[in-house]
Amino acid sequence: MLGWYPIGTIEVAKSLILTAILFAGPIFEMAVVEGRWKDWVQGQPLHESLSSWIGWRNYVAGPVTEEILFRSLLVPLHLLTPLPNAHVVFLTPLYFGIAHIHHCYEFVLTHPHTPWAPSIIRSLIQFAFTTVFGWYATFVFIRTGSLLAVILIHTFCNWAGLPRLWGRVEPRVAIGGPMVRGKEDSRSELGKEQSNSLVWTLAYYAFLVMGAVGFQQCLRKLTLSPGALAKIE
Repeated sequence: MLGWYPIGTIEVAKSLILTAILFAGPIFEMAVVEGRWKDWVQGQPLHESLSSWIGWRNYVAGPVTEEILFRSLLVPLHLLTPLPNAHVVFLTPLYFGIAHIHHCYEFVLTHPHTPWAPSIIRSLIQFAFTTVFGWYATFVFIRTGSLLAVILIHTFCNWAGLPRLWGRVEPRVAIGGPMVRGKEDSRSELGKEQSNSLVWTLAYYAFLVMGAVGFQQCLRKLTLSPGALAKIE
C-alpha cells in the first residue's frame, strides 16, 4: 500500500513519458529554441543542479520527503476510509497545497517593502499549482502503486517549472560577435530575429497544445498497472 515495493520500473518509465508529453512545449523551448540539448547530452545541467544545496533541496530532498509524506503515507490512509477513490485523488492534494502556504510568510520576510496583496496572490497561485500537481501525482500513485514514479515526476516538474502560457519565445542571446555593424546589417538582422521568434513562438504553442491533447489521451493508458492500489472510475 505504501508504494515502496515493487519499485515498478515500467511504471516509472511510463509515468515519466506521460509527464514529458505534457511538457512537450517547454521541452521544445529549452532543447531546441534555447539550444540546451547539447548540455543535456553532456550531463551538465545535472551536475550544476546537484552541486548546490538548493539543487539538492529542489530535486532530491523535497520530492523524496514530500512524496513519502503526502502520497505514500496519507493516500493509503484515505483509501482505507469509506471515501470514494476519486474523492481521495482530489482531497489529499489539498494538504500538499496548504503545506506550501508558508512561502507567503517567507516572501514577506525576504521582501519587506513588497505590499501584502502581491504576496498573497503569489501564494494563491502557488497553492493552485501545487494542488493541481498533487491531483496528478495522487492519480499516478494510486494507478501505478509506485512511489518512485511520483518522486521522479515531482523532480521533473520542479526542473521544468510552470509552462509558458503567453508571450513570445526567443532563443538565448549569444555573448560576443562583431561590435560594429552597418545600419542595413542591423535592420536585416533585426528582421531575421523577429521572423525566427515568430516561428519559434508558433511552434512552441503548437507543441504545448499537442502535449496537452496527448497527455489527456494517454493518461489512463500510461498509468495502467497490475500494481495499482485501487481502481479509479
